[in-house]
Amino acid sequence: MIFTIQERRIKSIFSKRFLLLPAFFSALLLQAEEVTVTSPNQKIHVTLESQPKDTGTWFLKVDYSNDGETCEILPQIDLGLSRSDQNFRNHLRLVKVGTPKSIHDNYTLVHGKKSECSNSATELVASFETPSDAKIDLTIRAYNDGVAFRYSFPESTGTFVVKDEFTAYTIPENTDRWLEKWNRANEGLYQKISNGEQQQSWCYPALFKVQGQNCWYLIHEADLNNSYCGTKLANTAHKSQYKLTFPDTEDGNGMGESQPTISLPWKSPWRVVIIGSLADIVESTLVTDVSAPSLIADTSWIKPGIASWNYWSNNHGTKDYQVVCKFADLAAEMNWPYTLLDWEWDTMQNGGNLKDAVKYIHSKGIKPLIWYNSGGKHTWVPATPKDRMLTHENRVEEFTRLSKMGFAGVKIDFFESEKQNMIQYYLDILEDAANFRMLVYFHGCLVPRGWSRTYPNLMTHEGVRGAEWYNNGPELTTTAPEHNTVLPFTRNVIGPMDYTPVTFTNSQYPHITSYGHELALSIVFESGIQHFADRPEGYQTLPEAAKSLLKEMPNAWDDTVFLSGYPGKEIILARRKGSDWYVGGINGGSQEQYETISFDFLPEGISYRLVLITDGEHNKELKITYQVVDKTSSTTIKLLCRGGFAASLSPLDN
Repeated sequence: MIFTIQERRIKSIFSKRFLLLPAFFSALLLQAEEVTVTSPNQKIHVTLESQPKDTGTWFLKVDYSNDGETCEILPQIDLGLSRSDQNFRNHLRLVKVGTPKSIHDNYTLVHGKKSECSNSATELVASFETPSDAKIDLTIRAYNDGVAFRYSFPESTGTFVVKDEFTAYTIPENTDRWLEKWNRANEGLYQKISNGEQQQSWCYPALFKVQGQNCWYLIHEADLNNSYCGTKLANTAHKSQYKLTFPDTEDGNGMGESQPTISLPWKSPWRVVIIGSLADIVESTLVTDVSAPSLIADTSWIKPGIASWNYWSNNHGTKDYQVVCKFADLAAEMNWPYTLLDWEWDTMQNGGNLKDAVKYIHSKGIKPLIWYNSGGKHTWVPATPKDRMLTHENRVEEFTRLSKMGFAGVKIDFFESEKQNMIQYYLDILEDAANFRMLVYFHGCLVPRGWSRTYPNLMTHEGVRGAEWYNNGPELTTTAPEHNTVLPFTRNVIGPMDYTPVTFTNSQYPHITSYGHELALSIVFESGIQHFADRPEGYQTLPEAAKSLLKEMPNAWDDTVFLSGYPGKEIILARRKGSDWYVGGINGGSQEQYETISFDFLPEGISYRLVLITDGEHNKELKITYQVVDKTSSTTIKLLCRGGFAASLSPLDN
């Protein structure tokens, strides 16, 4: 059954020939000790319970069953909110349980890991009242690849401050965790932790594995809007309990309130847990599944693509007109649609200014993107231009100017807060940009919350420790190989990630990943606009096959298939665009290894031309081979330590 009651005295009155009326059915539910919602594929079970019964405190528990194995994923998810007028945690009366409803949603994404998305869930709404008769609803959904739940206040009037949210995930001791310490830019390193020995605040998303079982889950939030703030996880009170917490008071230079103000009726963001095998985690679109549909009717002007970027190789590159021209030439040579003018474009010299640069870029058939400081008192960064995105009036004036000059989009930096006022700011930018057909890239920012579905002109977020950190110190040199194999299971699961990858030369600090590893990142990492960060000669000196791969590389995918891997060790992904497939794999370890790739993800009866680019004899050499393969084929690939490979497959005419 999709919907079950876990109470013996109620079960005893059921008969296969007995038809329950909805009202009578609900009355029975209110006597039950627990109510369980099961996913359409019968693998995921979410149970709502009261324990102890006399306090009126409710919680969820989640189980996952697969191939006869049952995992207790989350034995307890505490529930509730504290509002400025009263508490919605204890002494809650369950007054109604709605009839379970099937959710079926099909939608298209302009960019992401999959273009045509389809999901199914079973939804149940449980309604509660406080002792003073105030109402709160809990909506629970069991999807085939996870669980989502949200709170709502259904009453039609009232404005309140949410003082706290009590949602807290109890993580069993026998659980491995991949967690990133909380930082405002979401640019830390993930670390593997066992048994919760570290107690502090953590970034989203957080990955967990039940020890000894193939049960994985990723905790996040989605469909965040201007009626709330972003949250993070903290196990400071108890090492095994990860509670949602509001932004710190000092975030954003102290600007804005940490506690959100809401007006009724109101719904919270979805609390999301992606559940299953590693393939289920990596391939999931649950974050966008639960997010609001696109508010942009005509998306034909939104064009994903690769951009050349001069900041990594020359931190002051955009200040130099000659450097800007070189990177425009690079984009044209590599068939990339965009080039980014990063900070200091307003002080450009050495032969030209902004107007001259735009004219030159357009003459090469390339579209320019341009950087802005988010401005305002919430950021300490003085870099100019500042404040031109800060208000609606500022944005209209600046977007009007940029549109006339032929800019395709903006990169906006240094947000430094996830308070409600900053969430409003993010969404206001997206709305105004859409009205001017401007693409948006958020940098120094929060991680995705599903907004790329609602505002498809949001092409990417930073929110990751990427190749830019080769400029900031020596740490990424040694940590990048492992870090790169964690990101596809964590940060990049939840939405686009501009790591600024694919660098073969060195920046201020060297990299020890192989050329095969760096080339593979063009496939392994997903972003609606991906800024390939190397200097022109880094690409121009590549073998022709590698250069051709980067020239034709899509970065909006029709499908994504996880082939193999483990966080911190290796990852191999296959991605499809149209009828062509691309496969990328990286080794995060210090030992060379052999990987056998099966092409069983290919369609039946079609032969493909495989161009395989692997590590050569050393880490700065690439080896190219050509084969004809089909669904029955496989090949074994040698990966150097910290190595990788990239491959393209194009169908042959039979």
